[in-house]
Amino acid sequence: MRVIAITLLGCSLTFAQKLNPVKWTLAFEPGTAAPGGTVLGRLTGRMDGEWHMYSLSTPKGPIATTITLAENPNIAALRIYQPQPERKFDPNFGVETETFGKEVTFLLEIALAANAPSGPLALTAQPRYQACTDKQCLPPRTVPVAGTLLIDPSAQASTPAIPAGYTEFDPSKPAAAAPARANAAAPAAGGAAPFLLLAFGFGLAAIFTPCVFPMIPITLSFFLNREGVTRGQTIQQAAIFSLGIIVLFTGIGTAVTAALGPFGVVQLGSNPWVNGFIALVFLGFGLSLLGAFEITLPSGLLTRVNQASQRSGLLGTLLMGLTFALTSFACVGPFMGTLLAASVQGGGWKPTLGMLTFATGLASPFFLLALFPAYLKRLPRSGGWLARVKVVLGFIVLAAMLKYASSIDQVLQWNLLTRERFVAAWFVLFAMPGLYLLGMLRLEGVEAGQKLGVTRLLVASVFLIFAFSLLPGMFGARLGELDAYVPLAANTGGAGSGAAAEGWLKNQLPEALDRARQQNKRVLVSFTGYACTNCHWMKANMFPRPEIAAALKEIVLVELYTDGTDATSEENQKLQESQFGTVAIPYYAILDANQKVLATFPGLTRETSEFLKFLKTGA
Repeated sequence: MRVIAITLLGCSLTFAQKLNPVKWTLAFEPGTAAPGGTVLGRLTGRMDGEWHMYSLSTPKGPIATTITLAENPNIAALRIYQPQPERKFDPNFGVETETFGKEVTFLLEIALAANAPSGPLALTAQPRYQACTDKQCLPPRTVPVAGTLLIDPSAQASTPAIPAGYTEFDPSKPAAAAPARANAAAPAAGGAAPFLLLAFGFGLAAIFTPCVFPMIPITLSFFLNREGVTRGQTIQQAAIFSLGIIVLFTGIGTAVTAALGPFGVVQLGSNPWVNGFIALVFLGFGLSLLGAFEITLPSGLLTRVNQASQRSGLLGTLLMGLTFALTSFACVGPFMGTLLAASVQGGGWKPTLGMLTFATGLASPFFLLALFPAYLKRLPRSGGWLARVKVVLGFIVLAAMLKYASSIDQVLQWNLLTRERFVAAWFVLFAMPGLYLLGMLRLEGVEAGQKLGVTRLLVASVFLIFAFSLLPGMFGARLGELDAYVPLAANTGGAGSGAAAEGWLKNQLPEALDRARQQNKRVLVSFTGYACTNCHWMKANMFPRPEIAAALKEIVLVELYTDGTDATSEENQKLQESQFGTVAIPYYAILDANQKVLATFPGLTRETSEFLKFLKTGA
């Protein structure tokens, strides 16, 4: 992610006066009008070099331009029109914005009062705007722009024409918030490509489960062994069958998106009820995969869909794909649940796109093997290895369940699932598959006296190595990327560990500002969350870096938590939304002692130089 600090220049009045990249003029058409007539004011702003300003309707984030006329009893009504702005991503704010560069002319349709006196009429437009480049922004300023209109009762009445390309702006309708770069379920969130690649990988992985893999040759024989059917028809049938799988799972993703709105809810990922539901679902899936019970959909539903799929033609084949997707739900569910949980917390259309990509990965072998049927004979035979995959997946799903249970514990501040207990639980749950594959646990898929193959030995070794690598985390050691998912140590106050935890105030912005005034320092405000994985990653991996830790010592540090269930979290979220136009976390801002914003930094970064540059803004 490219992050550029927003530097609010204007440390002194003299410097602010010198740096004025926008020049304004105001002219009227016609220059003479009768009382009660209408004139068109042309308010033109010319910008120097690479400077730009924002439209009247730009989404929240930057300061939108506003235009008013100084109060004048001779003005009866005012309408404001703007040309088509350029919409693009703004690196200063991390959102899509609407901008004007070089030169822009706003149109002011002014209706004069019927009793306007004859003679010159001085009118003053008052544009308020924020000028920025791609690397810095000036504080918003209001500039009076004067113009003179002649009132003459004998002037001919005329109706000004609004040129094509201009639209009226209604100031009573505030600009909508732009989709910010919201916190996602993984530290690397933000790009669509990694998420979609993960979704496709989940779809491919779901193939190697007991509910899906044995069905591949059975299903393909339905297409390949029919008499009087050409190769083209076989491929068509396989494509329609795959479409049935894709339609079902994409429909699920679309339903989730419709329920949450087009951009989701940033705080949903830390909602205790949402995380509690996900944890219970994962617990059910995990126990089912371990053999405690079997999850099945209502037999009546499956029967009806199966009967409908027996019809000939494309519709029957489509319904057959739908039937297959439903019957494989018990094994596919854990993959689908994990993907949906991640996409919901990322917001946007990720649930729909994620399910579409997942279903494409799941359906791909059916279509590809229909294209190349000779490879069907090369598939490994179903056997005990499928049962072992199911058991191993059960342990992994239970480990994922703990992540959502931990989010509940952190948000509600119960402190029951501490870092030590969480890491211990993960150690056991990831060691169990290793011991099971070695034959030390008697569960389905491993029989007494069964020969241990090389593949099973290597996979068991991977699980055991990973499990033992977690143990240092129980004693305060950092776990790298895994720290995004593991609770922070209790003795750090939520601000990381070691040097990174020193000096942080929690939910005490007024105290931080007072301390900044006393010590003549700046303030780093960290809008963060108890269950925010990206926040955890920054605290555990960015803040302790030597150059970052040294820079933090020169700043007053305060964390404002926005995802709790208390009134303080709600107030912090309102503060972030009103002042910065986003509720995405993590979000960092540097303030001076008078609470003026010097720079902002949205989201996670792995680049030390970028974050260090931000921390030194205004130093």
